Amino acid sequence: MANTIRILGIDPGYAIVGFGVLDYDGVRFVPVEYGAVLTDAGTPFPERLRAIHEDIEYIFEKFRPRCMAIERLYFTTNQKTAIDVAQARGVTVLSAAKRGIPVSEYTPLQVKQSVVGYGKAEKHQVMEMTRQILGLVQIPKPDDAADALAIAICHGHTTRFG
Repeated sequence: MANTIRILGIDPGYAIVGFGVLDYDGVRFVPVEYGAVLTDAGTPFPERLRAIHEDIEYIFEKFRPRCMAIERLYFTTNQKTAIDVAQARGVTVLSAAKRGIPVSEYTPLQVKQSVVGYGKAEKHQVMEMTRQILGLVQIPKPDDAADALAIAICHGHTTRFG
């Protein structure tokens, strides 16, 4: 694909960080890689952040995305979880910032609207449309990887290429 951009989608977390790497030419998405960065619940939190940072650094080095799309955090009822996710999200954004790679944020509503065409779509609908858009045989696993791919698709649909 001649005029292709490589997008890294991130579904932030601290136990599981979903990632998805897509090539996009303005018309067609091609999946490059997807998966998850995992950290153990018994590991001290600073060590979990270090592990996330190292794995995200590896993803940036290996796949060399031109941009990163990440889910925008919204307040939940559990403030401790929100703060921990925000810290893990921060080390991910830092990896992009160190490289001068632009970061775009999308709300879950924006992702659903972009991928499914309906902002109140259910999770299984987003996952199935992600599978179809990418021409995959199965819905990507874990769910966090599918979410990251959906975020990357949203970025592709939102950004002007040319």
